[in-house]
Amino acid sequence: MGIAALVLGCGDAFHLVPRVLNYFVEADFTAALGIGKLVTSVTMTLFYVLLYEIWKGFYREAGTRPLQVGIWFLAVLRIVLCCFPQNGWLQNSSDMTWGIIRNIPFVGLGVVICLLYFLKRNADRRFRFLWLYICLSFLFYIPVAVAAGILPILGMLMLPKTVCYILMIAAFLSVVQSDQAA
Repeated sequence: MGIAALVLGCGDAFHLVPRVLNYFVEADFTAALGIGKLVTSVTMTLFYVLLYEIWKGFYREAGTRPLQVGIWFLAVLRIVLCCFPQNGWLQNSSDMTWGIIRNIPFVGLGVVICLLYFLKRNADRRFRFLWLYICLSFLFYIPVAVAAGILPILGMLMLPKTVCYILMIAAFLSVVQSDQAA
């Protein structure tokens, strides 16, 4: 989970640093911000793939071949769709159609991961709410990803999404700490 947290944090830095610099430096950060959003899109996808790998390891699940293929198919499809020039990353455009298209496999990935943790919610009390954090993170993310270009105030939903990520990481940290104490 430490690697997953680092992937997520480093990915977010790619779009947060240009966003912050934009307030303090007189320069055009359009391309840097757009590329940062692309990097963040990829690292968020990898984060959920890592959550699947953690699920397999923690619950000692081998994962069926169709499940593994499905997870990787959705992740690769999401990343490929993010690389299409129609996303307008270099212009930092917010095309709603491509916002929807590139997020369809991502939401599919999230649904599968959420369902896996939901089905195991009673196996370990420390993870009983993990499925909910995953579900809420997507519910906060999707309006931003699809419509924040039209209604910028939706960007505020990234704050509770981040809280959901912190709660996920805290749940894993509590498992590691309690296992070390035992």
